[in-house]
Amino acid sequence: MEDSVLSGFFNTLNSGGDHELGRELIVALVALVLFVFSAPRGRRWLAWGPITLLLLAPLPLAVAWLFPDSFDAPKIAALGIRFFLLASLLQSVLLMVIVSAWERISRPIPRIFLDVLRLVTVVAALITILFEAGVRAENLFTGSAVLTAVLGFALKDTLGNVFAGLAIHAEQPFELGDWIQYDTNPAHIGRVVEINWRATKVITLDEAFVIIPNGQLAQASIRNFTKPEPWSRRSLYVVAPYDVSPQRVQQTIVDAIRGSFGVLEHPAPSVVTNEFKERGIEYWVRLFTADFDKRDRVDGMARDRIWYAFARQGIEIPVATQQIRITQLPPPVIESETTAVERRVGSLQRIGMLGPLTPEQIRRLAEENVERFFAAGEPVIRQGDPGDSLFVIMSGRVEVTVVQEGAASVRLATLDEGDYFGETSLMTGAPRSATVAALVETRLLEVGHESFRRLLAAQPNLVEQLGAALQVRESERAQAMASVDRVRPESHDIFQRIHDFFSM
Repeated sequence: MEDSVLSGFFNTLNSGGDHELGRELIVALVALVLFVFSAPRGRRWLAWGPITLLLLAPLPLAVAWLFPDSFDAPKIAALGIRFFLLASLLQSVLLMVIVSAWERISRPIPRIFLDVLRLVTVVAALITILFEAGVRAENLFTGSAVLTAVLGFALKDTLGNVFAGLAIHAEQPFELGDWIQYDTNPAHIGRVVEINWRATKVITLDEAFVIIPNGQLAQASIRNFTKPEPWSRRSLYVVAPYDVSPQRVQQTIVDAIRGSFGVLEHPAPSVVTNEFKERGIEYWVRLFTADFDKRDRVDGMARDRIWYAFARQGIEIPVATQQIRITQLPPPVIESETTAVERRVGSLQRIGMLGPLTPEQIRRLAEENVERFFAAGEPVIRQGDPGDSLFVIMSGRVEVTVVQEGAASVRLATLDEGDYFGETSLMTGAPRSATVAALVETRLLEVGHESFRRLLAAQPNLVEQLGAALQVRESERAQAMASVDRVRPESHDIFQRIHDFFSM
């Protein structure tokens, strides 16, 4: 019986034009091959659609074998084969026009639009075959009107999401990899990882996988933090006391966050006076970052820099005033001024350059100068900046780097507790010759120019002894930078610069 179906099928081909079916197969194969060779390498996977339709072409013949007694089985099998061949041909031609030609001169077509267009080619092929089979157009569309209405009502939410997805791809308010806020809740911010027919998928900073229906996105106000520019602005709010001038606070904050993790130089950060509060003056800190996925770390490290800068400048962050119940507790252990001075004296006595000073002079330096705190990664001095002070490391560790003209930054040394730097600027007023940055939280004793000026004014003969020690330090630094034998500068130059700087 199967032989009768197969023979009937071939009889149908002979009577209806087997050469036409063969030509359609050849044309479909040629169109498929042309697309594969003309498509960009990253878009050749689209050929699986036409290939699948060609592989399904023998399926109608197998279906006809299931109904061997049907008189129309051979004819239906032939029409089914023509449907798959025609659908494959139309898809191949469509892909050649859109992908191989259009996308070479314009941006790629979103996948959802390609899916819609490929579905349209299948529907067009089906309608063509039905017309050839004698189905009248009015019967085709009138008979499906009720079914279409029922399906449309049942799938209205799904269809709404589909059309919303098409609108999103057409307007492109965001793309894959963009950071968006998809409703009014500030916590609902995530990175777009997929946009499909029904929904958009994002991953939040909490590593939560969120699926948002496209219909909901189409009705929401979407904030895109990575468009039109890859950076976005962050806002911090800092309160400072009323007795410190706004310009001083603003400059301190700008200097503090410059070079902080994730903070861009361009656009430059800025600070404005925002509001007068009971605690003090509130300042609005605006900074820009391209690391939106690390925004919490960017904000946190900027706040750290501001705290350390305020501590160095003696700016106390005011606390909120409120009524509280006080419970008597043991007093905290606070280092006395005498103990702090003795600790500084011990650090200064270990500095070889200060060997010519008497114990009384060392103590005077310890009493007249103050300690400053720096955060990890924060620069203490920058190469080329003016300076007139010496720094002694009380605790922590710093790194010394230089940038020579036309070369990259070079690390000269790592200094630990008890080491010192900045002696050339202290003695001669020369610009800083290197950049020194804290590697960990570091406490430094800054010995200022004014303290040394009073010492040298009372005992001018110290110039010769301190100048000799400074001469050795400069030679060691020159050797470290040039990697050559030590070359001593002329002592007259060093001594004369010290005399000129201290007006002696």
